[in-house]
Amino acid sequence: MAQLPAGNVSLIGSLFGWLRRPPALPDPVSWREMRRSTALLSVLDDAGDASLQELTALFLQRKTITPVAGLELDATARLQLAALCCLPLLGYGAGGLRGWSQLLVYPDAFRVQRSHVDAAGVLHEYEDELIGESWDSGPLILSWADVQADLADPHAGFCVAIHEMAHKLDALDGAMDGTPPLPRRWQREWAADFQREYDAFCKQVDAGHDTVIDPYASESPEEFFAVASEYHFSAPQVLREQLPQVAAHLQRFYAVGVA
Repeated sequence: MAQLPAGNVSLIGSLFGWLRRPPALPDPVSWREMRRSTALLSVLDDAGDASLQELTALFLQRKTITPVAGLELDATARLQLAALCCLPLLGYGAGGLRGWSQLLVYPDAFRVQRSHVDAAGVLHEYEDELIGESWDSGPLILSWADVQADLADPHAGFCVAIHEMAHKLDALDGAMDGTPPLPRRWQREWAADFQREYDAFCKQVDAGHDTVIDPYASESPEEFFAVASEYHFSAPQVLREQLPQVAAHLQRFYAVGVA
């Protein structure tokens, strides 16, 4: 086998060493200012804050944040978006960033083309207006206006960034079904408890009852998980009162580093 000249070996070694280096942490002053303006991050203890800084730095290194439709994002906005997207990863870790590479940010709600074939085989095409979307192996998409609206009312039970990141975690095992990758025993317990509370919640919605939890959670098991995740971070007491078994699982899944 031919050998590379020593200089080239040294160059390649330096290159791989650079690639293995951890990303630089956010500037401390910028990080403190961003945290002060992001009430959802106030729940973090010192260990959680340190972990979030590391995850955020990794996010900014690995993901491309692309504003579209005329939107401009400064460094503070990008730091805030990255931190919000990483908040649900404190318990799971950097593996939660697998499988996608781009965050698209629209100024406001955006329209997407949808198609649906009904039971009679008729194709229906329509436009849908969204504030966020998460593709299995494609980009994560957010409305900047709705991210800011969530942050302006941080305890209302809504956070589109957390919602879409929950979908990313859900998809890591290859199935978008409301159950992220878990140890087998915990996965069985999770699936049984979530299904029980999901079925009871859907009965309330189908009966026309007003629900404290956003009724959008009844759309599917994956939306139930994503909506519950929003409440875990922004209205945990509501989640504990309304869906106690779900709340217990999410506390275990998300709570590392949270005071």
